[in-house]
Amino acid sequence: MSLTLASGSPQRSEILRKLGLEFEVLVSGVEELSGGDPEFEVLENARRKARAVGGDGIVIACDTDVVLDGKALGKPTDAAESRRYLDLMSGRPHEVLSGLVVLVDGAERSGLDQTTVVFRELSEAEKERYVAFGEWQGRSGGYAIQTLGSTLVERVEGSVSNVVGLPVGLLFELAPELFSAAQ
Repeated sequence: MSLTLASGSPQRSEILRKLGLEFEVLVSGVEELSGGDPEFEVLENARRKARAVGGDGIVIACDTDVVLDGKALGKPTDAAESRRYLDLMSGRPHEVLSGLVVLVDGAERSGLDQTTVVFRELSEAEKERYVAFGEWQGRSGGYAIQTLGSTLVERVEGSVSNVVGLPVGLLFELAPELFSAAQ
């Protein structure tokens, strides 16, 4: 059965490769919702991506965002906004929320995953270093936990793969046939 990842995210591709899965990447190009209820938005954005790609076999689509004080932060537009995100999250917990949609021959399976990430109290120098490093670009919440962003984190409660961008545990629940095929 063919497998398609409806995402251009290199992190999602890397996770699927490490799981031993062979897949094709198709970027949907759909316009994503923002500014409303984060749970609705991440699930609906994933649904739109999956449906736009469609086709036979299995399609995986995911949307991940960082939620602070009940609002999705999205991706910072510039270095100043990235710095503002670090100021807001320093010393505090936030949620990483992912909507995951799997289409199996057109039939939809979907779910949400939520992980709590607690940032350390960050010094001004640490914030400046991270922004200057540039890793915030194109990242929800303005950080990437799998590289230098890990230095910002005090602890993670829940799925680390969810924070990276593809909740593997939820994927296993929604599409266990992928994992029996990978054996």
